[in-house]
Amino acid sequence: MARWSDFASSSPRLAAVVHDLLHQYGQGMAYLATVRADGGPRVHPVSPVVYAGNLYCFIVRSAKRDDLERDGRYALHTFPSDRSDDDAYLAGRATRVVEPGLVARLGAAMRAEPTVDWWLFELTVEVAVAVHNPGTAAAVREVWRDPGVQSRPRAVDSVQ
Repeated sequence: MARWSDFASSSPRLAAVVHDLLHQYGQGMAYLATVRADGGPRVHPVSPVVYAGNLYCFIVRSAKRDDLERDGRYALHTFPSDRSDDDAYLAGRATRVVEPGLVARLGAAMRAEPTVDWWLFELTVEVAVAVHNPGTAAAVREVWRDPGVQSRPRAVDSVQ
């Protein structure tokens, strides 16, 4: 899977659109979908952050953290905008970050409460999709796929 910086280098305009939609309200806001143990989806709001060329998310002790620890697959969807009907979606793998220096630096930069039991995950990107809905014409959909990942069935990025 590609790191955020790989995605942004490969498709800078799309990465900028996704980044702007993630941060449209200031700090990053999105819905994180994970895979439950029974295979079903689980969705939670989260605050992703792009830091030093990578996409991260702090996850407190919860079912979603258990999901990511067991099965790192995720989908991240931007919050609805109050300015447009545009949206964006990322999917890939989440991996726990255990490097103490990075965890401490990012925790301090994002003012993560040190007494809370949170883990830091890096979200790599397999597919990125942005949909621009101009309202007066057909929606324009842009898709980027990590060229290093073997082709998957169409359902991986079937956002309409």
